[in-house]
Amino acid sequence: MIGAVFLVLIVTMTKLAGGGAQLKVGFYDETCPNFESIVGGVIRDVAATNPNISPALLRLHFHDCFVHGCDGSILVDNGAASERHAFGHQGVGGFEVIERAKAEVEAVCPGVVSCADIVALAAREAVVLTNGASYEVETGRRDGGVSNLTLADDMPDIDDSIQTLKDKFLNKGLSNKDLVLLSAAHTIGTTACFFMTKRLYSFSPNGGGSDPAINPSFLDELKAKCPENGDVNVRLPIDHGSGQTFDTQILQNIRTGFTVLQSDARLYEDSSTRNVVDSYFGFLPFLGPSFETEFGNAMVKMGRIGVLTGSQGTIRRVCGSFS
Repeated sequence: MIGAVFLVLIVTMTKLAGGGAQLKVGFYDETCPNFESIVGGVIRDVAATNPNISPALLRLHFHDCFVHGCDGSILVDNGAASERHAFGHQGVGGFEVIERAKAEVEAVCPGVVSCADIVALAAREAVVLTNGASYEVETGRRDGGVSNLTLADDMPDIDDSIQTLKDKFLNKGLSNKDLVLLSAAHTIGTTACFFMTKRLYSFSPNGGGSDPAINPSFLDELKAKCPENGDVNVRLPIDHGSGQTFDTQILQNIRTGFTVLQSDARLYEDSSTRNVVDSYFGFLPFLGPSFETEFGNAMVKMGRIGVLTGSQGTIRRVCGSFS
């Protein structure tokens, strides 16, 4: 009995340790050497007429990884129960861009490059296109064979407390620092007034008032853009003052009460996450890695969550279908 338990333990540890072991930079150098340039070209072409595609692709990678690992499962549309239709994936887009990139890669290297790797690379291209720093993307992921909306029930949510957010990231092997860095992806993109209603008009437990973490001068601006009982589909930049450029303005907003999303504001409530935010200002940034470098590191770390490699999974020819 003890031997059997020990064997199970060894197998489990091997799976955990080997989950991302086969990911590496340049995985396709011999089998599809133009993979990155093809995908990058598609993203740049789309971005030329649709500036909103960058935040969409960055968010797509995050949502894919946080549900069943970075396996491209969010791309599959196999009916109403497929993962992409989960409540927690509201507003997630970019599917057609990934499909287009996949088709162009397939035309050159059929059956070689996974949809999951295309999603990961597209996220990096999104950062670069919005003046963020480049980082090397590990590849070698395989595509998963499971897509179900119930698996997305535990996605991080804008209404989560800071402790809940920390716990959800920890469950994925991500630290409090990763939480801050990956939340900083909100430096680009927009949100809808729908997600602001509670924070602006019914924040307190008894259903009234606004979030006291909002700077008073910013509160008036938010209410003007998202009036009570107004159009909930009106959109506003998530990063006040710098919504189209990848920079640290979102972190400065967290420090000064100018955050749009409640989950971002919560990062300044907890000493561990607050210290991470503050570390990118003042003299401290000169003593260690830059925000840009550490954001790239956090993206690489996130990109290893629950990956399938080697003989695991498949290489889908069409990202939106298992067939």
